[in-house]
Amino acid sequence: MLTVDIEKKLKGFTLQAAFTAGDETLALLGASGCGKSMTLRCVAGVEKPDRGRITLDGETLFDSDRHINLPPQQRRAGLMFQHGALFPTMTVEKNVACGARRDLKGEALRRAVDEALCQFGIAELRGRLPGQLSGGQQQRVALARILIGKPRILMLDEPFSALDSHLRFRMEQETRQVIRRFGKTVLLVSHDRDEVYRMADRVAILENGRVSRAGSRSEVFADPGTRAACALTGCKNVSAIRRLDGRHALALDWGVTLTLPLQPGADALGIRMHSIRPGEGENAFRCRVAEVIENPFSYTVMLRPLDAPPDSASIGWEMEKPVWQRLAAEEITVHFPVDGILQLKG
Repeated sequence: MLTVDIEKKLKGFTLQAAFTAGDETLALLGASGCGKSMTLRCVAGVEKPDRGRITLDGETLFDSDRHINLPPQQRRAGLMFQHGALFPTMTVEKNVACGARRDLKGEALRRAVDEALCQFGIAELRGRLPGQLSGGQQQRVALARILIGKPRILMLDEPFSALDSHLRFRMEQETRQVIRRFGKTVLLVSHDRDEVYRMADRVAILENGRVSRAGSRSEVFADPGTRAACALTGCKNVSAIRRLDGRHALALDWGVTLTLPLQPGADALGIRMHSIRPGEGENAFRCRVAEVIENPFSYTVMLRPLDAPPDSASIGWEMEKPVWQRLAAEEITVHFPVDGILQLKG
């Protein structure tokens, strides 16, 4: 079990990270510069928080009040940086050996390195330098180097960001298998909502250095809570509202009135592009089709409600190509099911 409750002054804001993680994959999802990577570095001992406490499996790694700050090698926290951070003048074999515990020597070290190279399918690359490897091969070497040291926690800092889409998909698959075999706490830093959804059991959303929402993957995506979190989870349609009463709100950006039981404090509403439905139903209104955008396997249809002011924002609606080919028209009625509307704050 990992427990983090730390503060660290950064440029423009103060990181105040507080969360726990068990034997699971917890994703820290947030925009660039929100403190995600710094949080991992503080857990690993590469950076020192200004105050707070970090514990792992009952052992205190950092405690500002008790003046405890274990060095990285004593924490056994495996941190994989964004670009692998391999030693460029060392062979694959030597890079992996660098991650082994110091008490592992001689024949035991050779066996451990061989096992790690075979496990990650890089045995035939043992004599190559990092510059002679593909991006995916470098990622495998970096993971092998971390896991040969038998870490108590695995931390992945945007591990797929430097890979093209095909390699990303393959490396995600391989990394999920590694995580299952690891069976302990994994922290994943990302700003890619799809990657987070595929990889994580739980999600903590960081906004300006603070955890604004945390929960299971399905809970956070179903109810992100804030406008910023809503955007991070991929929702493109968000509007500020003016409350008319406890069950009616005018969506100011879209110029439509919606009926739903409003939550206290909600000052905005969102709806995901795939949650909009055609035809009559809850919160139905007539729209003009402003633009039809063709994607590889779907269409994004930009809608403008007929009664909305001229400067109102378009509403994006995504569907598979055969669906739009059946519905295509210059004007169309759509509706927003209540259970598809996200109520947001901030």
